[in-house]
Amino acid sequence: MSMQLSNIIESLLFVSAEPLSTEKIKNVLTEYSEQEIEKSIDLILEKYTSHPGGIQIIRTGGGYLFTTRSEHDPWIRRLLRVNRKNKLSSAALETLSTIAYHQPITLAEISAFRGVDATHSLKTLLQKKLVKIVGRKKSPGKPLIYRTSERFLTYFGLDTLKDLPSQEEISKLLEEESDAD
Repeated sequence: MSMQLSNIIESLLFVSAEPLSTEKIKNVLTEYSEQEIEKSIDLILEKYTSHPGGIQIIRTGGGYLFTTRSEHDPWIRRLLRVNRKNKLSSAALETLSTIAYHQPITLAEISAFRGVDATHSLKTLLQKKLVKIVGRKKSPGKPLIYRTSERFLTYFGLDTLKDLPSQEEISKLLEEESDAD
């Protein structure tokens, strides 16, 4: 395995605006074996873990992505003159969590879980590309079916949906929070 391969993969990660999956890397680097590519990825990850600097490589959205370290965020925002991310309303967060934990799901099912009409929140989530339409349910009226998107994973720093907190973890956090009050 050559140092050149590691440098090539590092360059691919650097220029990619979206998380770059191992599969995409393999599709680009067809002249290298799967084992060589995976070993090079492991070397790159170790390099950024063992010698932490201003940037890091994280695993998110099913791939790898260069990011800045969160502790440098105030200065980066100052440089870029970027305001904080538009926060989601509590209604949008409730709708999003309902979709995340019960997907695939229809609007009627979302509204039933929440106990209120979720149309407006769902439109917001679609505009922000945090959810997507994945088809129609085979039931009367053929309602649209919704799922979270890859952007949802990236937005929340998750690699897969399996990284969502379990019901037990959520209960424990809420219990700790109420004990602190």
